[in-house]
Amino acid sequence: MPTALRTPRTASLSPSRRRTPEVTATNPLNTPFTTVDAAELYQVPNWSGGWFRVSEKGAVEVTPSPGLHAPLRSIVDEIVERGESLPVILRFPQVITGRVKHLNESFQAAIQEYGYGGHYQGVFPIKVNQRRVVVESVAAAGYDYAHGLEAGSKAELALCLAQKMHPDALLCCNGFKDDGFIKLALWGRTLGKNVVITIEKYSELDRILKQAKALGVRPAMGVRFKLHARGSGQWEESGGDQAKFGLNAYELLRVVERLREEDMLDTLVMLHTHIGSQITDIRRVKVAVREATQTYAGLVAAGAQLKYLNVGGGLGVDYDGSKTTFYASMNYTVKEYAADIVYTVQEVCKARSVPDPVIVSESGRALTAHHAVLIMPVVDVTGPTRDLEDLAPADENSHQIVKDMEEILVNITGRNYRESYNDAVGDKQTLHNLFDLGYVTLPDRARGEALFNAILRKIAKLIQHEKYVPDELEDLQKVLADKYICNFSLFQSLPDNWAIQALFPIVPLDRLNEKPTRQATIVDITCDSDGKIEKFIDLRDVKATLPLHEPGDRPYYLGAFLMGAYQDVLGSAHNLFGKVSEAHVTVRPGGRFNIDLFVRGQKARRMIESMGYEEPMLRDAIEDQADAALKTKTLAPGQEQELLEDYGEELLGYTYLEYEES
Repeated sequence: MPTALRTPRTASLSPSRRRTPEVTATNPLNTPFTTVDAAELYQVPNWSGGWFRVSEKGAVEVTPSPGLHAPLRSIVDEIVERGESLPVILRFPQVITGRVKHLNESFQAAIQEYGYGGHYQGVFPIKVNQRRVVVESVAAAGYDYAHGLEAGSKAELALCLAQKMHPDALLCCNGFKDDGFIKLALWGRTLGKNVVITIEKYSELDRILKQAKALGVRPAMGVRFKLHARGSGQWEESGGDQAKFGLNAYELLRVVERLREEDMLDTLVMLHTHIGSQITDIRRVKVAVREATQTYAGLVAAGAQLKYLNVGGGLGVDYDGSKTTFYASMNYTVKEYAADIVYTVQEVCKARSVPDPVIVSESGRALTAHHAVLIMPVVDVTGPTRDLEDLAPADENSHQIVKDMEEILVNITGRNYRESYNDAVGDKQTLHNLFDLGYVTLPDRARGEALFNAILRKIAKLIQHEKYVPDELEDLQKVLADKYICNFSLFQSLPDNWAIQALFPIVPLDRLNEKPTRQATIVDITCDSDGKIEKFIDLRDVKATLPLHEPGDRPYYLGAFLMGAYQDVLGSAHNLFGKVSEAHVTVRPGGRFNIDLFVRGQKARRMIESMGYEEPMLRDAIEDQADAALKTKTLAPGQEQELLEDYGEELLGYTYLEYEES
């Protein structure tokens, strides 16, 4: 039996759980800040899975295989030197190759260890990421393993049929289907593809049989069963009796009987199950696989000639590195996942005297999340007023409330900080009330607000190493946080963060040998107040701020990691910010790299045209307005051509901010 998993340290923690500041073992008080401290601060070893690391020089490096490494900052610098604009997504196909290899070899190792009588064949559901570099990388890396693809629509099927695949590799057709979908799948059989059409609802069976008879093609079918077992995490509701897809036990037996009547029982080759995406708890996987295998054995006993047991998707990604059942984590490894599935299937089949089936899983997130990094340039920083020196000091004409706040600031100590905080909060409220009534001037209000922020910063410094922090002071870091404005759209590039509060590790690309001195949140450049990131990964909880460095003369870049699954396909066109440019990078020995392909992001005119406008119409409208402006003399002679050139240039430009990088 697989080795028992260790009990998660914080499996029951919720995002709202409070935590007290503590001194880490790697960075006791008053010691120099090192790259080891940085790696721990940003949890790089915990979430990266070995695909990224912090170098001795303080830079984040991609490490797609032993002996290969390259600093992300150097890659970005080369892109900028080529004259390309940021933001940009860095894609590392070698990481996809490594993930495909790791998954397949984990199952092979488990099969060998337990003497399992069948084998394993993975399937990549391309709904996770249909980008060409992703699909082709998975297909190429999986060829020797007969690793297949899964399509959930006609468009996806058309894409999958064009891929070079091992003859035995599965091409699973899932989702609801019309006649066109089914016919295309059947034509795939004539092309030599191992296409299996999944019956998602009982009525699809007649449709498949009708089209197969019309084309004279003998189909291969699977049937999805609604497991009683359910997954864990954010997609728990996608499994169980109320699942969107699948047949119940009675309908499964009806499929068997109908195919027996048609003398086509041999065409039912797969039982397909699924309990949800990003399963956080391995125990849920084992329970579901046991139920699925019992169902498989029951269908075999009923006369079905099944070959494949498809346990579906759900293999998670540890986004926060905590190795717990928290929704952004997982309390198991890929090897443990494979071992538990193989052992459970074998155990049930042995008890039921059923031959071991070919095990199929549909892992997508686990194969693609690690390969892509969003590079976000910091373009500005805003936040609470820091410099009291920039404001006029209080004098005899200043309001007494301002003088009181200055006295609070001077007299704060480790003994009275709680009392000082309460006094400052009361004084700030009084300050605003008096301003509304006209008794406090605007300069006094500005001075008072700056003093309040200074009081909070002083208190935060005093309590940063306290074992107990009063409830009212828990959110000081968030209140004092700076806003780092980054050149990207949250809705386009990290939509899951906005929509379902998904967490993505965010790390500065370099300067990791320097101690970060600011606590920050991240805001994008959209005109939407929701375009912000205020939740960050942490081993014990979800942090409200991210430690960052003081921006300097050199461009400061942040990387959002593990964003290679779903984000490319779910992004929206909020404010008409389009798809981001992307660089496909191969890492070479000696810290070198090649940018094999650079795909420029969408131009403004393409985004505008997607809303129903036409470029010539836009240009004509501006030209007509320019002619009218010349007549009214709001446009000077000679400026019309310059205006039209600038307008045309922006239509052909990147939708994101374009700054001259220094």
